[in-house]
Amino acid sequence: MVADPCSVTAFVFREQHPVLLAPDESFPRPGCEPLAKQASSLLSVPVSYTPPQGEARTVGVINLVGRGREEPFSAGDLKLLSAIASQIGSAVENNRLIAASLQQERVMREMELAHDLQLKLLPPVESFADYADVAARCAPANSVGGDFYHLFQLGRGRIGVMIGDVSGHGFSAALIMALTMSAVAIHASEGDPPAEVLMRVHRALIGELESTGMYMTLFYGVIDAEAGRLAYANAGHAHAFRVPASGEPERLSATNPPFGIVDEDGYAETSVPWQGGRDLLFLFTDGLADALGEGEIAGNRHLLEEVTSHRELPARELLDRLFQISDGAGAPQPDDRTAVLVRI
Repeated sequence: MVADPCSVTAFVFREQHPVLLAPDESFPRPGCEPLAKQASSLLSVPVSYTPPQGEARTVGVINLVGRGREEPFSAGDLKLLSAIASQIGSAVENNRLIAASLQQERVMREMELAHDLQLKLLPPVESFADYADVAARCAPANSVGGDFYHLFQLGRGRIGVMIGDVSGHGFSAALIMALTMSAVAIHASEGDPPAEVLMRVHRALIGELESTGMYMTLFYGVIDAEAGRLAYANAGHAHAFRVPASGEPERLSATNPPFGIVDEDGYAETSVPWQGGRDLLFLFTDGLADALGEGEIAGNRHLLEEVTSHRELPARELLDRLFQISDGAGAPQPDDRTAVLVRI
């Protein structure tokens, strides 16, 4: 834009109208002081672009100054310069569109790379094939998200299972997710009790959570098939269940509030009986239930009924059924979807 709104250039840009002034000719502008008469002719033409659909817009102005009194700019000069300005406007707009398209392609490639890198942070369930019947899947709502899971072989017939859900989704949630995965890998792999693991992870993340204003639910359980016990600590994750070989699912209730809500001095831990080879651990995030389009309560009930009705299936087949139901619901999926099934 021109700094002086009363200048001829500003008028031409704003009104999209050319101006041709002969020597000593003044140019009236409402609300502005009269211009001093100039000794040379002036020709000012807008550089405009008219898209296939929509109104013309001005992208610049061409000013020609310098012809003296004997040979001022003519109407023919105005016509020629207007034609040149039209070509320049098209060239400028095409260049802008090409640059915008290239930038969009770069962003899309970077988003795809971020998506692939984030999913590679999640442990491959195939490595647990000889250890337990495990299935897990994470489907971000955007290229990256805040849902995650983790699995640990802890020896002596034990397996550690974690699921987390960072508030929101996108890059901020993905950053918290990556930091959590890093902290969890350090503290859970040592085989410490679930409450101790959550306390240490919370200490590692509390600064980042407070600075971003985000919070996170986190469940970590250790299944000891030989001892017949599932010990767990649950920081506000509402979607954690033990599905027995018969009977109704048992909710694994929260033992502490979510990370980032309050600064806890310690974390509680509890345990439930576990029938090795028969019981099923079912963990999921609210995005999976929301994707059914039935409301949170009805969606949770639908998923639990599906798992209970087909609990005899291998974990992978059961997980496929859950995501097929979610995908086929046709409801918007504004949140990340994650589920974990473990039988050992």
